Amino acid sequence: MAEPKVFGIISIKGGTGKTSLVSNLGTALAEEFDRKVLMIDANFSAPTLGLHFGLIDPETTIHDVLMDKVNPSGAVYEVTKNLHIIPASLKGRRINPFALKEKVGRLKKSYDVILIDSSPNLDEEILSTMIASDQLLVVTNPDHPTLSTTLRAVKIAKEKQTPITGIIINKVRNKKFELSLEEIEKASGVPVIAVIRDDVRIQEGLAHNTPIVIYKQRSAPSIEIKKLAASLINERYNDPRLFSGLFRKNLKRHEVSREIIRSR
Repeated sequence: MAEPKVFGIISIKGGTGKTSLVSNLGTALAEEFDRKVLMIDANFSAPTLGLHFGLIDPETTIHDVLMDKVNPSGAVYEVTKNLHIIPASLKGRRINPFALKEKVGRLKKSYDVILIDSSPNLDEEILSTMIASDQLLVVTNPDHPTLSTTLRAVKIAKEKQTPITGIIINKVRNKKFELSLEEIEKASGVPVIAVIRDDVRIQEGLAHNTPIVIYKQRSAPSIEIKKLAASLINERYNDPRLFSGLFRKNLKRHEVSREIIRSR
């Protein structure tokens, strides 16, 4: 990539699967597309990103960075050669979240992509992610309560003038009572760029500290996340499943939106 990009992944509601998406998206970018990726847990009050990779009680965290106890690079842990993480402290120490932008800026030159996992609460924590990010990805579920919080997140992001790349609809079960892609786009005014099926194997992988893009590489969620990852870095991902070529000419609405992102 010509220039490092910082993507903030936001959702003003717990349980949307935001952190699982961050762990999988980071893994896909690093392992499938050979990008140098840093994930940062900016859910300062209730962090869980480190747990997805078996980091239970890390010695140094983003809290230490924001308290100027260590340099940003001093809190980086290597998951793989290409995939690194700065976890947060489970002890919830008091910090200045608005220092995040400056700390992230000092790390950009070392990575192709930085992913920030935000707090799900509408407070200064999520605002710090918005301010520190170049672009935002908004995670929602296809139901009315989650959509209402999604609309709030979109409104705040626009007020902060951080560009929103698109909405990711997560935990889709293809039930009639679920909101459609079109309904979510119409309500939010933001294009949907990924639709990820609900799959128990995501939780199975989490139990083994293994993101589904590695744990079940040919599963529907895995393929969709890899396609999303590709669009964010102006790459293409060829679906390895035998039947995929039959439908390549009939792109779905969110796939068209990904093509638009890629062409920017």
